[in-house]
Amino acid sequence: MLTIIAVTIGLFFAVNIGASGAAASMGISYGAGVVKKRLALILCGITVFLGAWLGGGEVVKTIGSGIVPSSTFTVPIALIVLASAALALFLANIFGIPLSTSEVAVGSVVGAGIVYQSVFVGSLAWIMAFWLLTPVVAFLIAILAANLLKNKTLKRWMSAPKATPILSVLVVCMGLFEAFSAGMNNVANAVGPLVGADIMSTTSGIFWGGLCVALGAIVLGHRVLETNGKKITTLRLEEGCVISGTGAAIVTAASVFGIPVPLTQITTSSIIGIGFAKHGRSVLKKGIVVQLLTVWIVSPVLSMVLSYTLIQLLIEHNFYPIVAMAGVLISVFGVMSLMKKTNHPVTEAAEK
Repeated sequence: MLTIIAVTIGLFFAVNIGASGAAASMGISYGAGVVKKRLALILCGITVFLGAWLGGGEVVKTIGSGIVPSSTFTVPIALIVLASAALALFLANIFGIPLSTSEVAVGSVVGAGIVYQSVFVGSLAWIMAFWLLTPVVAFLIAILAANLLKNKTLKRWMSAPKATPILSVLVVCMGLFEAFSAGMNNVANAVGPLVGADIMSTTSGIFWGGLCVALGAIVLGHRVLETNGKKITTLRLEEGCVISGTGAAIVTAASVFGIPVPLTQITTSSIIGIGFAKHGRSVLKKGIVVQLLTVWIVSPVLSMVLSYTLIQLLIEHNFYPIVAMAGVLISVFGVMSLMKKTNHPVTEAAEK
């Protein structure tokens, strides 16, 4: 029964990954009117499955046995790890906090590793370094590409009528490349713990996980596609090619090395880089930077705490760490409350 529940949660997690992250990859093509919504989702589903099937194995190995030993994963542990990741995403959706599925998945695995003191610290540090560096690299590449697009000869060619069909095909290809990279990287988030616990083989995990991610993109991805394509910002075709191509190339490279990386944050950094090249430092608003950092910190920590807590309670029947954690939380919120009260009279005096 636990095995069935674990597989169900993992595959349901995969469906939600497809509905959110994977479907977003075709947003630029759809927003520009190059492809219709249904076709965009079908193409995304096919490509994300191919990405998982052809190149998802390395990241699955990392999630299943590269952060903690595969011996850490029993069926109950795998169930709790997946449930913690899903619950973290659910709580984040309620509070409106955008989390990274890759970071949430890694955080849940680390929570289990902390309980049994089995975390491969070197591997974890390598993954976190990628989390920090990849958005910066995406930002810099986007700035470089945007400055190249300012070339007068290139601008003249792109404004010519004959360039539109070529750019339209290119932006669709880059969107499919991004979907392919999402399949390579994100399917492991849902099936990695199942493979680590020997509930599934790597091959069957990739197949069924990829199928569910594709299903999620095709059946449930229309809202995310609409939001990313038409409700956030308007991008020119050549800018869309830069953003999708940059994110896809970085995620594909990371996947080859088995590193789970946050595609959403990489894409956001590319968009900011395009804006920086066009409008200068005014794009680097404090709120955007703070949000990126908050997502980077909150995503793995929230799922790690949930995983650690549930394993201590349900598997180890150990309540003492939970009491200590509750004390820390009470202390943190208490200090924050005192700081607000302390700053309040100062603010009032300044206003007077």
